[in-house]
Amino acid sequence: MRDNLFGGLDFGTSGARISIINLHKELVHSDSINYQTNFRNPNSWINSCEKLLNSLPIEVKRNLDKLAVSGSSGTLMACNLKGEPLGESIPYDQECNINKNKILFQSITYGEEHLQTQYSNLPKALKLLDKYGTNILLRHQSDWITGWFLKDWTHGGESNNFKLGWDLIKESWPKSYLNTSWRKCLPQITKSGEIIGKVHSDLAENFKLNKKLILISGTTNSNASLLASGLGRDDGFTFLGETIVVKKFIDKPIKERGTITYKVNDNWICGGESNAGYGVLSRFFSDLEIKELSRQINTSKNTSLNLFPLDNKIERFPNNNSNLEPIFGPRPTSDSLYLHALFEVLAKTELKEWEKLHELTGSLPKKIITFGGGSKNPQWRKIREKIINIPIVSCKKTTSFGTAILAINAKK
Repeated sequence: MRDNLFGGLDFGTSGARISIINLHKELVHSDSINYQTNFRNPNSWINSCEKLLNSLPIEVKRNLDKLAVSGSSGTLMACNLKGEPLGESIPYDQECNINKNKILFQSITYGEEHLQTQYSNLPKALKLLDKYGTNILLRHQSDWITGWFLKDWTHGGESNNFKLGWDLIKESWPKSYLNTSWRKCLPQITKSGEIIGKVHSDLAENFKLNKKLILISGTTNSNASLLASGLGRDDGFTFLGETIVVKKFIDKPIKERGTITYKVNDNWICGGESNAGYGVLSRFFSDLEIKELSRQINTSKNTSLNLFPLDNKIERFPNNNSNLEPIFGPRPTSDSLYLHALFEVLAKTELKEWEKLHELTGSLPKKIITFGGGSKNPQWRKIREKIINIPIVSCKKTTSFGTAILAINAKK
């Protein structure tokens, strides 16, 4: 009897990972690889993808029924009509100056608050259009990779294109886009988790994949990690990566400056992202130093240090403010005490995020499931539990596992 298998490919900042699961959502294969060149280069994504596909056991390849791809929501690239990259992508963490297109930007974003922030992808799109013209396709990372499997770059996932202007409630692009010369550069939007099409026959033959393999409209890294966590309706989700992302299920969409509302598998998810996070810690300590210094922390005690560790002057959530001064001192002579203080203030930031979501949604989570590099630190978790006063558990699944869950739950 033939096994039905479902795959998830996830593309992070340093490399790609694949997870294959069976009908019981049990992991049957997992692998990862670092990019050969820098993250901005789309060819490095494909090179990594090819190596992961080549390394799949032949039985997995033959039985792989559905595949979804997740990637960075903010990484945008330009390709020609044949899907060939025209240059490097603009990564998720790069802000684009709008001064050159300020008047155009203001006219397009009138009445569209979520496009008027520095985290909108519209400035990136305008920069690429200015550089390459309008006879191009604008695609986000996972949408372009999905197109590579299909040899058809027509489609884009709804959650990937939210930052570019797609309205999840109206299910349309802003009216101001309709009469632009670059409207044709935007993708046709499909809902995350919907079937897009069948793998291209040449690609299936080259990698000895199931010729009936179906590609599923993907999602963002953070939404895939949420799916991997098995989040329940009463749970909260925190991603402790470069930034602190908090999310929870909601009954209806919320439009509030600084928040992000997504829809995955017909479920509404509301969240926010603070610029404070693991990225701040890496300014001062290596991963090994953080691990060693953490062991010296007495989590039952509090420090008296008053810090405010932002990566820059801009904060998105819980308070949308573009002019906040980070506070990194005074720094004590004890490195473990300083790390302790940083853990405390990051926990307080997360608490404020949950308090803001409580204000917007009317409820706090009964349990917080944590994902990301910071979730592996037991001292940070104890400090968070003490400050937030909500039970916290760490998720050991990978983001690509969550992407595979998206594939297994796919609808026509």
